Amino acid sequence: MSAAPLVVTAELEEAAFEWFEDLRRTHYPPDRNKVPAHLTLFHSLPGRQEREVAGALRAACRGRGPMRLEVRGPWSLGQGVAYRVASPELEALRAGLAAVFDPWLTGLDRAPWRPHVTVQNKADPAAARALLERLQQEFEPFDFEAVGLLVWRWRGGPWELLGRTPFGA
Repeated sequence: MSAAPLVVTAELEEAAFEWFEDLRRTHYPPDRNKVPAHLTLFHSLPGRQEREVAGALRAACRGRGPMRLEVRGPWSLGQGVAYRVASPELEALRAGLAAVFDPWLTGLDRAPWRPHVTVQNKADPAAARALLERLQQEFEPFDFEAVGLLVWRWRGGPWELLGRTPFGA
């Protein structure tokens, strides 16, 4: 087992993933865009707990169908833009997992969870403001589905996909 931390994200349905990924490729500074578009549930779980994390995800996903997520609009990150996402069902799933993972949670993962998909970060603040304004003007609310959970290993650069746990598995 590697000591490199684990990241848990929601697996987005393909059409939504491609839409967010296209925005990310277009607007994220290329030299800093090292991971695909994602909606993070946990930023840093201990890599040595990989088996326990995988088991908890399987248990949490069993008997669940895909989850409806509502995109609420673009949101300023100061040096970037993200889309706020709302889903009571996903929030409940995350809260249950947070209780299981409690001994391992970092400060970031203990903070209030604000689900979002980042499409630009670490950009010039003026460019971020301009993108936010444009995306706000163009925005029309939409829904999409999360179809499972993904576990990644973070090694300081691109993430390594370790596993996929579909809902209902």
